[in-house]
Amino acid sequence: MQIRNVKILGTGKYLPRRQVTSEEIDRMLGVPAGWTLNKSDVRVRHFAAEETSSQMGALAAEAALRDAGLTFADIDCLVCTSGTMEQPIPSTAALIQEAMKQGESGVPAFDVNCTCLSFLVGLDLLSYLVHAGRYRRVLLVSTEIASAGLNWEQKESAALFGDGAAAVVIGRAGAGDSAKIIGSVIETYSRGAHLSEIRGGGTRLHASRHTEETAADYLFDMDGSAIYRMASKLLPGFVSRLLNPLGMRISDLRLVVPHQGSAMAMRLMRRKLGIADEQLMYITPEHGNTIAASLPMGLHEAIRQGRIVRGDRVMLLGTSAGLSIGGMVLEY
Repeated sequence: MQIRNVKILGTGKYLPRRQVTSEEIDRMLGVPAGWTLNKSDVRVRHFAAEETSSQMGALAAEAALRDAGLTFADIDCLVCTSGTMEQPIPSTAALIQEAMKQGESGVPAFDVNCTCLSFLVGLDLLSYLVHAGRYRRVLLVSTEIASAGLNWEQKESAALFGDGAAAVVIGRAGAGDSAKIIGSVIETYSRGAHLSEIRGGGTRLHASRHTEETAADYLFDMDGSAIYRMASKLLPGFVSRLLNPLGMRISDLRLVVPHQGSAMAMRLMRRKLGIADEQLMYITPEHGNTIAASLPMGLHEAIRQGRIVRGDRVMLLGTSAGLSIGGMVLEY
């Protein structure tokens, strides 16, 4: 079964109060003025100061509930779809529920993690449960503090990222409602598993073994050029495997909302897939790469800016560490 009668009921986002310009990043990295903007196309990103991931997620979730005209009492399940975690145990979803002051609600809360594709994977999984009637309404929350784990010695990747949270409420579409998820594909090519990683912090390299010599293993490590080359080869075939069974082409889509990985990744998508400028939802310059939050954040901005209206067909598309590729076509 591909088609799921599931509707996006509301969206919300939260950005930390602290704004960090490309000029500030130039100074932090010790590079010439203009280097960061030229490399990343990120004019400003937000870094968390006092905010925690769960607090940011709670604020985005509350905004999404308001947008949907609902309260937490209308929610059957809370899923955190993030690539980073606030702490190893418990799940970040449980901490978001606590931050929303719903600690006595009993609403199930758990995490789904596929790094940058966590939102898409979570939406894919939970949409089947909503369609089947297991849950009436689900709150999906992506909340990311990328700035905590950046390796400032890796200048090109450090220049890309920002912090933030976004949330989406989904529910079963009504009898006369055209909203639905039309199809989705997720693929993983683990020959690229070590092109983007944080090696330390799990059971293989536990936090108790952190030393000055191993400090870099606890920070984000990415080979951006290798990921670009791998994605460049895989993306065209992947999109064909997503769209062809649906009898669709790129031109049939109102908008493509991509994971905002980098300006280079956006150029790759345009060129390889034939996406017109007006079809691409590009929010990187004002947000940076907010990991898993970038997809729901792009979707939220597309709705808020009027780039999509009810009945429009939209594709969510991106890559993540793994290396994974994910895509979904939905009718908003």
